[in-house]
Formats: sequence, C-alpha cells, structure tokens
Amino acid sequence: MSSKNNLSDKIKIAWQYIMPKHAISRLVGKFAAAKMGWLTTKLISLFIKAYGINMNEAKLKNASDFDTFNNFFTRELADGARPIDDDNNSICYPVDGAISQQGDIVDGQLIQAKGFNYSLTSLLGGDAATAAPFQGGKFSCIYLAPKDYHRIHMPMAGTLREMIYVPGELFSVNPLTAQNVPDLFARNERVVAIFDTEYGELAMVLVGATIVASIETTWAGVITPPAGKDIFRWQYPKEGSKAITFEKGDEMGRFKLGSTVVSTFAPNMLSEFAANAGPGTVTRLGEVYASLDKSAK
Repeated sequence: MSSKNNLSDKIKIAWQYIMPKHAISRLVGKFAAAKMGWLTTKLISLFIKAYGINMNEAKLKNASDFDTFNNFFTRELADGARPIDDDNNSICYPVDGAISQQGDIVDGQLIQAKGFNYSLTSLLGGDAATAAPFQGGKFSCIYLAPKDYHRIHMPMAGTLREMIYVPGELFSVNPLTAQNVPDLFARNERVVAIFDTEYGELAMVLVGATIVASIETTWAGVITPPAGKDIFRWQYPKEGSKAITFEKGDEMGRFKLGSTVVSTFAPNMLSEFAANAGPGTVTRLGEVYASLDKSAK
C-alpha cells in the first residue's frame, strides 16, 4: 500500500471517531424515507447504475416503482430468485453479502480482523448468562455492501426466545473500518435475536452502522431509531399460540442501508462450514453454508 493511500485510510478512520455519527445517520434516514417524486426516482436510478444492481432479481424492477429510497433499498426479491436449500441437516446463508470472518469462539472471543478480537459477552449485550450457551461454539460474520439485498432470513428453523437492543456507536462496518477500529461489532448499536432450534441455540446479531437509518424485525417492526442509552430486553414464549416460530429461509429482519450480521452457534451445533466458505467469499441467501451435527439433536 502506498504512503498516500495509507494516509487516506488513517484520515477516514480518524474522521469516524469525531463525526456526529448518530445525527448524520438519522438525517440520512429522514431523507431516505421522504417521498420526493421524480427526484427519488432519479436518485434510485443513479444508485442502480453506480453499484451495478441487477434489478431483474427484484420483484419490482423499475426505479419508478419505489416511492422512497428506503423502499428501494429494502426491495423484495422476485419469486424464485433465491431458492432456499431444503436439507434439514444444513444451514443456509442468511443474507446476500460477503463473509468477513467465521470460525470458533475461543476463550469467549470472536475474530474481527487480523490482530483484532472482540468479546462474545459484549456482543450479546454484556450479560454472561446470555453468552454462556455459545461459549466454545462457532460464529459467522457477513458484511452487506450497499448493492446487496438487505433483508435478513433465518439460516435454519427456530423459535424466538429473546430480543435485546444494545445501544452503541455507529461506525462504518466496511472492511477498512473492521481492520482498524477495535471491538467494532461489540461497540456499535445492534439488535440481538436469540432462537431455540432443534440443534441448539442460535443468536442473530443485526449490527448498525453509519447512515443505517433503521433496524427492523418482522415480529416487532422498527427497533431503532430512536436510539437509546439503555439495554432493553424482550422475552417470548417458547410454546403455545403466541410463540414466534420461523422456518429455514423465513425473513426475520431488514436493514435500511447497509450493515453486518453476526451469527453465533452453540457448541457442537455445526460440524463444519462449507469447503468453499471463508473470509471474502460472496454469499447468496439460501445457499448451503454449513453442515449441522446430527448428534447435537
């Protein structure tokens, strides 16, 4: 890397520490939610061209079909665009994106980037009891770029047990920031969803980022904004008519603008990740990601 590029990267990181990230993100959120007629259509058209988005995969295919930028950004895929793997002994990718890191949770730590680890307990909201079922398990971190489909789906069937809102910063979550800001995913604002599955416990962590205007879940709607200063927890029944259950591939949440999903799995739940999966691998919702260990049932 040239000294000029290195200096540029340092400036980009330093600026993130001092910029009013929440204020900027909320302002962008208001803009993205505004109905501005022809201007909205023009901006969406420019975005599609700039990022090379394949609108043939979308249910609505024209820029003019969307009355706000948010509706375009969280666009629904066309039927059949992402077939969901039907093998009950595997998990599928929960999003379109790229793998940042994956592997074992060792001594309560997850890998963020070379030279940077972060705490499982901190990631899940700071409570050791919440993190305990995942100690010694595995994790996966997938980054969603601006061009990607931004709905999040279940990698396997499960029943929602708890949701946790964790306040925090709104650093960018792009690869440059992940390589330079310690504890990135455990310091940004996030929503944690914990599920019981046939194979063990699963946590899906939806991490906020700069200009991410909103994090939503399918069962509770918009969780943030507004941002808070306190951790909030919601518990859900495991059984009965009010239990919230999902099949593999069901939508469970969405980002308005891009971010990252971190999944954590209980010990012995996964036997192995797919041979072609590793940092940098492009992911497509529904494709096989890892094998489940039948002995974990």
